[in-house]
Amino acid sequence: MLNRLNSLRVSILGWLDNSHYAKEAALTDNQIDWPRVIPFVCLHLACFAIIFVGFSWFALAFALALYVVRMFAITAFYHRYFAHKAFKTSRAGQLIFAILGATAVQRGPLWWASHHRNHHAHSDELIDAHSPHQHGFLWSHIGWFLSRANFSTQLERVRELAHFPELRFLDRFDIIIPIALGASIYALGEALNIVMPALQTNGLQLFVWGFILSTVLLYHGTFCVNSLAHVWGKRRYATRDHSRNNALIALITLGEGWHNNHHHFPGSAKQGFYWWEIDFTYYGLRILAALGIIWDLKTVPIAIKNAHIKQSN
Repeated sequence: MLNRLNSLRVSILGWLDNSHYAKEAALTDNQIDWPRVIPFVCLHLACFAIIFVGFSWFALAFALALYVVRMFAITAFYHRYFAHKAFKTSRAGQLIFAILGATAVQRGPLWWASHHRNHHAHSDELIDAHSPHQHGFLWSHIGWFLSRANFSTQLERVRELAHFPELRFLDRFDIIIPIALGASIYALGEALNIVMPALQTNGLQLFVWGFILSTVLLYHGTFCVNSLAHVWGKRRYATRDHSRNNALIALITLGEGWHNNHHHFPGSAKQGFYWWEIDFTYYGLRILAALGIIWDLKTVPIAIKNAHIKQSN
């Protein structure tokens, strides 16, 4: 009984401060920790609130804009920068990228990068936390994210990033940025209700559409790369895993659907290797590079790009 109460206490405290979540316990328990994921479940249930807050074209446009901006923050910054170092930036730029990535409510930059690096090191092996071929489709899509075994940051995989105290802070208190974003969206909606009533929105409506619904869609768009992109699509390269290229997932995730390309050469900032493979994230990175915010974008060498060893679908 005492052990269960202590586990519940740790789970609840972990909502605010990840240091309360014991790494030793997490590494040995591959079960979903329901108390710890209550906010995640509630976020999904809260999507039904759109029935009560109503619709406005502004709220819809705002939700779509936040989806795109935060998806770019995940794909460009959390993924291509923090996980793969596909380009360089300043320390200030790195902090801004981390904050923007944290608005997507997908944990901190160190956690995200460490688990993704583990995925590449053991892609579609038993130790790969979100392999649909090892653990089933549903687990690869969402279950792994909710399990005790994957709550902790694998610091040994991100030692160079853990050197920065500001990144460790954001990783430990990863709930701060989402709370600040949600409060800001609500305040914006209330302000617009007063100064621009023609938009027909308010704080609660903008919060539900712009934060809750947008975040849930963002979750599942991102998770599709872990699940669907390893079972659905075409294989240009004979990688050692089951990664596949999928144009639809690429559109949903701003370019991440060229997953077989990515596993063939993970260090490239451009995942759409050919001109017809749309990669909005890379286009955005080119703009940031032109502005001098980032530099040294890595691309796939010609010889590696042309090393086609086709397999059946």
